[in-house]
Amino acid sequence: MNHSQHIALVAHDNMKSALLQWAEFNRGSLSHHHLYATGTTGAMLSLALDLPVARFLSGPHGGDQQIGAKIAEGQLDMLVFFWDPLSAQPHDPDVKALLRMATVWNVPTALNTASADMLISSPLLTNGYSRARPLLARSGSAYAVD
Repeated sequence: MNHSQHIALVAHDNMKSALLQWAEFNRGSLSHHHLYATGTTGAMLSLALDLPVARFLSGPHGGDQQIGAKIAEGQLDMLVFFWDPLSAQPHDPDVKALLRMATVWNVPTALNTASADMLISSPLLTNGYSRARPLLARSGSAYAVD
């Protein structure tokens, strides 16, 4: 069984080269999925991988929030976010909001090369994994499986 996923790829400026290197190494795996990215990162990935990448605004201009909205709408299945924890980001509240959305909606999230390697190589990525999503309108169980 081979299920394509909707994967968002995001990187802060100091981490773009690490994300590009990771994506180029994993091009074969990524080519089976629908890719999304924030502005500059998306342009760089599309050019480097020669794959279609749906682009949102740049992170500081609302791209992080756009990705968070797609997560809440159930339209993204995985987030790879190479963030820079050692540099102050002017849009830090947006970054925290994006990570909050991914956590609340139980979206598998990789924040560095090691966790991205684990997610991209997992057989669950292409074998029809049904992740639990929060039940927001009901009390009782906190999550339901799709």
